[in-house]
Amino acid sequence: MDMDNLRNLLQEFHASRLSLEETLSTLKMLPYEDLDFAKIDHHRMMRQGFPEVVFCLGKTVAQVATIMEHLAVHNKNILGTRATMDMYVAVKAVVPDAEYIEIANLIVVKRDKLEPDDKRVVLVMTAGTSDIPAAEEAAVTAEVMGNKFERIYDVGVAGIHRLFAHQQSIQKANVLIVAAGMEGALVSVVGGMVDKPVIALPTSVGYGANFGGLAALLSMLNSCAAGVSVVNIDNGFGAGRLASIINKMR
Repeated sequence: MDMDNLRNLLQEFHASRLSLEETLSTLKMLPYEDLDFAKIDHHRMMRQGFPEVVFCLGKTVAQVATIMEHLAVHNKNILGTRATMDMYVAVKAVVPDAEYIEIANLIVVKRDKLEPDDKRVVLVMTAGTSDIPAAEEAAVTAEVMGNKFERIYDVGVAGIHRLFAHQQSIQKANVLIVAAGMEGALVSVVGGMVDKPVIALPTSVGYGANFGGLAALLSMLNSCAAGVSVVNIDNGFGAGRLASIINKMR
């Protein structure tokens, strides 16, 4: 339920094309819809500009399918993160226009192709190829939320000359997401090159002392480059959502 749908609903009631009971039945879904095992927040589109996103990890296949099915009734664009292929197959059966982005483990329904502002680019970068899954989660999230985005992958500090070949794209970006594992050094380098917000996305890529991304996370939190913010380890969705909010601010 977004503002346009609410406006249309009230106009239908005002024109007597909907009864009071029918209108109330629709409006009662605005706070949330209680499915016993989940309470779906149908009001979130109006509050935050994008519907509730489903974190699929830890849910059963049937739960994911049911939640996505109910979200799809009231929303044009929906997103399920950390989804498996089995979950996607179940969702596809009840939401036929659902798509699966395997590398990012995302289920996407994109009925409203939002026109992005071509002058405001979200740039998604990775230090290595192994960081791409988290970066793709961020990139697809930003795209579904109506942003133009570009990718620059595998430009980590072990071969820093690769990074400098992309200075023009780096400088024109409005928001930058930098995904890196190992020691996470790429974030500080990029942060020192630009005057735009840099969102650091630590990944769990690395050898033993990387501690599943903790080393990269701490390195990014301690970055000496100003203008760097940090999301949780492998939280590509969080990075993409934050980038979208920043990118649309006027």
